[in-house]
Parts: sequence; structure tokens; C-alpha cells
Amino acid sequence: MEPILKLTATRAGVPTSQTKKVIDLLEEGNTVPFIARYRKEATGSLDEVQIKAIEDAYSYVTGLEQRKVEVLRIIEEQGKLDDALKKEITEATVLQRVEDLYRPFMQKRRTRATKAKEKGLEPLALLLMEFSNETTEDLAKAFVDVEKEVATIEDALAGARDIIAENVADDASIREAIRKIVWSSGSIVSAVRKGAEDNKKVFGNYYEYDEPLKTIVPHRTLALNRGEKEDVLRIGMAFPDERIIGLIEREVIKKTTSPSAEQVKEAVEDSFKRLIAPSIEREIRAELTEKAEEQAIHVFSENLKSLLLQPPLKGNVILGVDPAFRSGCKLAVVDETGKLHEVSVIYPHPPQQQKEKSKQAILSFLDKYPVTIIAIGNGTASRETEMFIAECLKDAKPGVSYVIVNEAGASVYSASEQAREEFPNLQVEERSAVSIARRLQDPLSELVKIDPGSVGVGQYQHDVAKRKLADSLSFVVETAVNRVGVNVNTASSSLLQYVAGLSKTIAENIVKTREENGLYTKRIELKKVPRLGAKTYEQAIGFLRVPEAKNPFDSTGIHPESYKLAEQVLDKIGLDKGAIGKKETSEALAKLDIEKLAIELAIGQVTLKDTIATLQRPNRDPREDYPQPLLKADVLDMKDLYEGLEMQGTVRNVVDFGAFVDIGVTEDGLVHISKLKKGFVKHPLDVVASGDIVTVWVDAVDKAKGRISLTMIPPKKAE
Repeated sequence: MEPILKLTATRAGVPTSQTKKVIDLLEEGNTVPFIARYRKEATGSLDEVQIKAIEDAYSYVTGLEQRKVEVLRIIEEQGKLDDALKKEITEATVLQRVEDLYRPFMQKRRTRATKAKEKGLEPLALLLMEFSNETTEDLAKAFVDVEKEVATIEDALAGARDIIAENVADDASIREAIRKIVWSSGSIVSAVRKGAEDNKKVFGNYYEYDEPLKTIVPHRTLALNRGEKEDVLRIGMAFPDERIIGLIEREVIKKTTSPSAEQVKEAVEDSFKRLIAPSIEREIRAELTEKAEEQAIHVFSENLKSLLLQPPLKGNVILGVDPAFRSGCKLAVVDETGKLHEVSVIYPHPPQQQKEKSKQAILSFLDKYPVTIIAIGNGTASRETEMFIAECLKDAKPGVSYVIVNEAGASVYSASEQAREEFPNLQVEERSAVSIARRLQDPLSELVKIDPGSVGVGQYQHDVAKRKLADSLSFVVETAVNRVGVNVNTASSSLLQYVAGLSKTIAENIVKTREENGLYTKRIELKKVPRLGAKTYEQAIGFLRVPEAKNPFDSTGIHPESYKLAEQVLDKIGLDKGAIGKKETSEALAKLDIEKLAIELAIGQVTLKDTIATLQRPNRDPREDYPQPLLKADVLDMKDLYEGLEMQGTVRNVVDFGAFVDIGVTEDGLVHISKLKKGFVKHPLDVVASGDIVTVWVDAVDKAKGRISLTMIPPKKAE
């Protein structure tokens, strides 16, 4: 266990002592959210990301150890396992090293080398590698055998060279040295394929492209991969051939004056060009792709997290608008609780162009319902609809504003079985309008109904491994849901299934039990839910809230295992649980000596601090820390923009090369990574996140191409 533990800690970047605690907790069946929230004392307050890193590292390392056992067994069965090889395999810290060491012992398809061995030429190869003073002709003539299809001395030497070439290609230390040279001095090159169809020049930047491997950034790797997949580009690698061949020769040729040296030299060149270079190229391209996918998934995950944790606009009646041209804009009014009241459709755009009639329909809705915000989806016809709505608001009652909502995935939800069950009498597009309105009221509750991969806030998400993307996004959703907490009496099964420990089946059982028996009045009632056992209850219950509960603790993030502690804390200030959240309670709790009280109650300081913080703000929503959506009442045109104009905007998407910001005109503007702030920026996510409200200045406007360049670095006059 010790080597596994140390290697896991190294890969996760977490001290060994904390890593061990997390592994022990995971082995006991605890979930990542539960450990992060309720086992801080044991882990040293590691967060979900760090705990997940340990879980992933542990999975990799245990898989590595299993592979070592398998490789050692196979080599030993061949009778070729010596102490030196066993030590090298046992001490390997990455899977690639194990596979390199195993390579010479793998069962191969018939190669030129295996055919040569069948002809009895392996002893000749060994003789050549001894670099004696005998001529190669003298060494080879004893192996000429017409019956074995070795008709001449040259046939014998050619077969021996094939064996040497394969042995060189299978040498683990040589392969590792070559990889280092290629990574430091090799480059990736691409050219347009003859007759390729790329009318819009999507891959134009890569028609004649050459970049060092050490500088290529992830999004360019994925762009090249896509160009190759669509038969537009031909991708290859340029290696420093002479340097690599020289390295192999120095490693292999022990005596350059030997007559055998020329034969071995020829075998080395053949080994590199025929066997090593193609193999190393495949390995490096796979590694480039893996790194690029990890980065793309990271960007997607961060954008999704920001989207899920956008603060809810509770207490508002919202008019949702799903924009479209020919099929019309679908409208849906939902009240403060998200309940649907009315749907309709208007045709303000071509070809119908019923602008005035559509305007009257909007104004009628605003008169009929106390709508405060109009939520407009950001899909097709979004900007045209925004201009139309802004025009309508000039004649509407005061106090109504609009906001552009990321509608990605709304159509996926609208056509889903869940949407059909929820709104059986609505058309698909009408359900989409409801979803757009609701995701402004409570983004988290609405977005969990959609496959995370369909939310569309990433970069090249269709070019990455589906399973890895799904796992990462699922973890993001799970983390967001558990940080916020879930009202067990209003939550859908879609939301509940992301609560720590709950499966889809148990989530559905919680809803079914609620529908059959009425609302839950206390947490302990959840123990009666079918298939919700003791361990599941322990993992999930702290994240489930019962707002109407008689025991106020049941509506908070305090875990039932800490109820006694919470009561002891309240006793210290002379108050009962009914007073939690009140101003006088918070003030009294703030005066407690944490260090002294922790010793007195025989509890860890971290757990005590968390308990006190919850008693002070029992209904705190972590989403309150994120910026509120930017509400607008009017729209700008590109012609209104000029260089240096200061504006506020909403970050819509973050990519490797910058951030796209909605400033209320027909196109989102791009803040290039170099213009996010003064000084070096490693990645845009270090500066901004999706949903952020940012101050920007117009840097340049290309009206012909519809492009807006923005900067977040204040002009000198604005500083």
C-alpha cells in the first residue's frame, strides 16, 4: 500500500497524510461531496476538486499496479524475467514505461524480424552486435540455406538487419530518449489535401502549417484533428532525424571500426524510419490529443459550473421567449414558483412580419401578468427578437426589463420524456420557452434536466472522448447541486439524482413517495423511501432540505450527526434552535471563542466553525456570491460603437484564446487573452468565468465581418 499511496499523492498533488485519509474514506463507501462537506476534519478541509483528483489518481495507480502484475506474469511464463527487468517494471510510475518494457515480450503479428528468426538468422544478428573484427561476409556465409529461402549472403544479412531493427525499436530506454528529443525539437505539420472541400476556409490557417510540439496549444490540436477527420488536412510530424539516428547509433554501435558497424548502422536507420518514427508519432499525437481533450473538458466544466451557479432571480414573474423567424417566437409566462400560466406565439420577423400585432400581444401579456423580466433565448433570431422586445418596452409599463439567456440544451429538454410528462399538452417549442424562463428563475434546477453535454458552453466538445466529457460534467453538476442543497419537497428526480449517494432509481422513489404520502415534514422520514438504506441516508441527508420541518435544523446544511453539537453551541449563547438565522443569534455566535469552545466540546475547530456559520446563515445560498444577470431595457447597434467606448457586458463563453462578451449588440465581442488584463495571463479562466458581469472597452469594430474586438484593460484616460 505504501508505494501506491505515495504515487497517488504525487499524481494528485496532495500530501500523503491527507491522501491516505481520503482513500480510507472512499474505501468505506463515502462520496466525494460528503467527504468535502462533512469530513473536513479528517481531510484537512480538502475541496471536491482535490478529493476527486485523489480518487482519479488512486484509480490510475491501482490500474497501473494491476498491469505490472500482469506483465510480470507473462514475461515470467516466457522464462525471460530477470531481476533487473523485474525491478524496472516494479518501479515504473507511468503506464507508458511499463508498456515500453513489455514491448519486446509482446506476442507480435508476423513481422520481417519474426520471419527472419524462423529462417534461423537470430544468431547472425547477435554475432553482428558483438562487433568483432571478422568480415560480415564471413559471419553470414554459414547461414546461407536455400531450403530456408536464404539464397545469398545478402539475404542472410538483410534478415539479420531486420532482427536488429526490431530489437532497437523495442528498446525501452531508446524509445524514452527519442520521445524527449521529439517533444523538445519535433514539430507538427499539416497541409491541405488535394481536392479537399473547405469552401468557407474553416481550416485555412492550417493549409501550410508547421509548429513546434513544445508550443502547440490544445485548441489547435483539436482543430487539426477535426480537419484531418473531415478529410481537409493531412497531418504529419517533422522529426530531427539525423539527431535521433545519431543518438541510436551511439547507444547501439559499440565499436565503429568493426566491419559489422555498417550493417548495424543500416539497421538503425531502417529501425527509425520504418518502425520507431511511425510508432512515436502515433504515441505523441495520442498524448497531444489527450492533453487537448483534458483542457477542452476543463474549459467546458468551468463554463458549466459558472452557468449552474448563476444566482436565481427568485420572486419574479417571467415571460420566456424562444426566438425564431419562420415558425414564430414562442412565449410562456411562469409565475414566481415556476408554474406555467399561459403560452402563445407571435410572428414579428420575416416572412410573416406581423410586427404591430406581435407588439400588441407582448403588451397584452405585460398588462395581464405582473411580469418584471423578459427572458430571451440566445439562439436563432435572438438579436432581432431583442431589438423587437426593446421596442415593445418603450410603450410598456415601467419596471420591466429583459435579459438574454443561454438557451443551449433547451430544445433537447423540450423533446425529452421528462418535458412531455411535465407539459403533455404543449408543443416542443412552447416547452422550450418555459425552460428559458425557468432557467432564469433557478438555473440549477432547470439545467439539471438537460444532458450536461448539450448545454453547449465549451470549445470543441464534439471532438473529445464522450465518456471522459460525460464523467467530468456529471461531477461538475453533482458538485454544484450539493453545494447549493436541494429542497426535498419541490425537487424533481432530475435534480435529486445528483445529490450525494442517490441513484436515479432512489431519486424517483423520493418523488413517488412524496406524491403518494404528501410533503416530507422531517428528514428522518426519508429513511422510509424504498432502497434508501443507512449508508445512502448518511451520504445524502445533509444536502436535502425540508424547509417546512418542525426541527429548524432539517432545513439547513447541518448534518443530523451534528445536531447535538449545534444544540450545545446554541446552549452556550442561551438560545434555542428556533432562533437560528436571527440577527441577535448571529451576533452572539460571532462572539464565541472557537478555540476554547472546540476544546470544551471535544470537537474539531473546522466542524465547529462550519456549524456556527450555518447557524448564523441557515439558508445561505452559495450562488449569492456570483454576479446577478445584467438586465437591460434597450439595445444598441454596431453603428453606435466606437473605439474606447466603455460598456458593461456578460461573459457568454470562455475559450482558450479569450472570452466572448455580450454587450447588447448583434454580435458578442471577443476579448482576446492578451487583453483580459495587464501582464501575462496563462488562461482566460484565471480572469473571467461564464456569467461574469465585466466592464469592457471597444477596441475595434469590423462592420463588414460583424466582428467586435473588446479589451478589459482600461485606456489611459479611463484609469
